[in-house]
Amino acid sequence: MPLSAFALVLLAGLIHASWNIAAKKAGGDARFAFFTSVTLMLVWAPVGAWAAWGVLPGWGWREWAFIAFSGVLHVLYYVILLRGYRKADLTVVYPLARGSGPLLSSLVAITLLGEQISALGLAGIAGVVLGVFLIAGGPGLLRAAHDPAQRRRVHKGMLYGLLTGAFIASYTVVDGYAVKFMLMSPILLDYLGNFVRLALLAPVVLRDRPAAALLWAHQWKYALLVGAISPVSYVLVLYAMQVAPLSHVAPAREVSMLFAALIGGHLLGEGDRLQRLLGAGLIAAGVSALALG
Repeated sequence: MPLSAFALVLLAGLIHASWNIAAKKAGGDARFAFFTSVTLMLVWAPVGAWAAWGVLPGWGWREWAFIAFSGVLHVLYYVILLRGYRKADLTVVYPLARGSGPLLSSLVAITLLGEQISALGLAGIAGVVLGVFLIAGGPGLLRAAHDPAQRRRVHKGMLYGLLTGAFIASYTVVDGYAVKFMLMSPILLDYLGNFVRLALLAPVVLRDRPAAALLWAHQWKYALLVGAISPVSYVLVLYAMQVAPLSHVAPAREVSMLFAALIGGHLLGEGDRLQRLLGAGLIAAGVSALALG
């Protein structure tokens, strides 16, 4: 993996962990997803207009189809992620989502897109997956907890984490193909896809506007933060995909788990720090192997 792509992924990981912690603290649902999409649309309008200038007239139906498909996948991913955060711990949902998604997308990139990966790269993916497993709870995920309520919470976290991971893999492959093979602008792919998200989420808000207004009053700070910084993390990853194999970039994104383990566990008080720090170390080693391989 080129050093430039590695640097982009590192920065994206820090930003990604930060906005996920904010989303967890907000405790929102699909309406919060709408709030963040509105914020994104307004904050990033100048950049979106600049990226679109002179480009959109040259687009055909394939480009717009990818925008629509990407937007739908991102909506499903985000709504399921937020629901998982309401039902379980971030340090279960987030690692499983982030670990299973890149693993699946790497397998697709290698088997369907013809990408090559070295033995060191495979070892790196294994390190990332094992590290994610430890951060998510390690053996405790298999035997769960002795407390039935906590056991149900862990199981829900696993379910929502894996389901979120499936959508992460889906949008990663779709978006990676769009920027790498169709040469679509990463900025435009993310910004225009946001309008698809707005259209799909608007009915949820309009159905009960007084309730939405009340939620906005409590969640606007988190929505502003997520809407302002979340596009940066993903656009950086898309640019990294243009210069490095998707099968390397996708697992390397899990460097965000380093930051989630160090920041999220402290802020949210979700425990097992030693095990999660060990997992973070394995992720760091795995990401380094990917960068070298």
